[in-house]
Amino acid sequence: MARSLNQVTLMGNLTRDPELRQTPTGQNVTSFSLALNRSYKDQSGEWKEVTDYIDIVCWGPLAERVAQYLSKGRRCLVQGRLQSRSWEQDGNKRSKVEVLANDVTFLDSRGGGDSDADDGASTPAPASDGDKPTPSKKAKKDDVVIEDIGDEPINLDDIPF
Repeated sequence: MARSLNQVTLMGNLTRDPELRQTPTGQNVTSFSLALNRSYKDQSGEWKEVTDYIDIVCWGPLAERVAQYLSKGRRCLVQGRLQSRSWEQDGNKRSKVEVLANDVTFLDSRGGGDSDADDGASTPAPASDGDKPTPSKKAKKDDVVIEDIGDEPINLDDIPF
């Protein structure tokens, strides 16, 4: 008998701040929702924008990191699997399909900028031409300082590789 494949990759924006909880056994669990935007042409040829909302669940250390670093509006990439649950509420049977995340990649800087940060740490945005280091601006240990080489042509024979 062939095995099934249950794998999901989603990229979207958080619709609310992640909610960190603990199970009675002390296991951390975080839930949040992603908004996934898409556009398509309808029968009349007009472009339509549609947003799908998907619930995401994270467990353990991943749940802690997501709750610490993500917030409403932030972009992230979620990889995981679909999971369906059912329960009874007020005498009615309820069910839900959600994504159980194996990995979450943070795509925005912590301030909501466009720089990529995949380890959850705040990453400074790339420096623009106007951000040349000055003696009053001390470079951090991890900062890369790019010196202006002027308008001279580059001799390819001078490149060591």
